[in-house]
Amino acid sequence: MKTPRLLVVLALVLFLATPAMAQGAEVLSSKATASLAVGLAIIGAAFGFGKIGGAALDSMARQPEVAKDVRGTMIVAAALLEGATFFGLLICMIALFV
Repeated sequence: MKTPRLLVVLALVLFLATPAMAQGAEVLSSKATASLAVGLAIIGAAFGFGKIGGAALDSMARQPEVAKDVRGTMIVAAALLEGATFFGLLICMIALFV
């Protein structure tokens, strides 16, 4: 069931990235594509943070004695996700303003 979602997201990303990478494309088209890419990056990050937080709270509720370990692991995973999101936003902003 997750495979069709993945294929739709992959097709959407490839469809949106094509005008941004084409030489001689109109500036408005690449700016619109970059704006959509920024939106997708934010939505993906929000989904990832929600999954991290939900899974951490679920595991803390099941085993309260390992809450400190889970909290530390959650912070590391969230930091990695945030770094990847900022990198994606940086690339999209460069495409927006160049």
